[in-house]
Amino acid sequence: MELQALIFDVDGTVADTEEAHRLAFNEAFRVHGLDWHWNRNTYAELARVSGGRERIRLHLESLDLPAAKKGAIADRIADIHRTKVDAYNALVESGRVRLRTGVRRLIEEAAQAGLKLAVATTGTAESVGALLAYGLGTDLLGQFQVIAAGDVVSTPKPAPDIYRYVLQRLQMHPGACIAFEDSAKGVTAAHAAGLFVVATPTFCTLDQDFSRADLFLPSLGDPDRPLPAAIAARRTGGAPFVNLALLARLHTAWLQGEARQDPAAAGGGAG
Repeated sequence: MELQALIFDVDGTVADTEEAHRLAFNEAFRVHGLDWHWNRNTYAELARVSGGRERIRLHLESLDLPAAKKGAIADRIADIHRTKVDAYNALVESGRVRLRTGVRRLIEEAAQAGLKLAVATTGTAESVGALLAYGLGTDLLGQFQVIAAGDVVSTPKPAPDIYRYVLQRLQMHPGACIAFEDSAKGVTAAHAAGLFVVATPTFCTLDQDFSRADLFLPSLGDPDRPLPAAIAARRTGGAPFVNLALLARLHTAWLQGEARQDPAAAGGGAG
């Protein structure tokens, strides 16, 4: 079975968006008169949970507040999150969020080679659309056959539902696809759906368990920003960046049941 499609998570994978999301949450809290401030470490913990509303709710539950006040804030979560989405989109439109190393190059290569492209994310459709439009441009964005975001499934990652939805829309067998993720819950979702999974963590996810990933790298690399030589030697056969030729070779080996690397044994920062 040949490689026929690439499926991308967005937040943290296509672009390192987590800092922009953190700033947007803090702006929403300010607008709504809440004396909350999430620093990077706090947000990294909350980011283990899928969904912005769920993160607000989790933080609220952790606070020592009277039940009546908690209830009043809980009733406003949808409005707070709406403000957060607007603040995030403003950051994207201002150019504050950039694509991660190697993402555009690989997407362009895949499109030129005729591979199908898709998105599988639990982010809001509006935020995902804004990021992809500004980051990739409308022409390259138009190469994506499926963009699955928001509430298209009832159970978010780490459940495999979003990937199964995308596979159904693509009319693809999971063995013909590769998924790209930045978090353990995303890797778990893609793995459970039967896909080969490439993991490129960020600051928020670097300490998570990536043992289910089939390829674990600090980034996809680029000719002018190659992977560290030691990491490339261990995980890509010396290739300085991820391209379709490398993915096809690793994907074929995976289909043939050859031994997978142990990503838990490898470190390295995000790119």
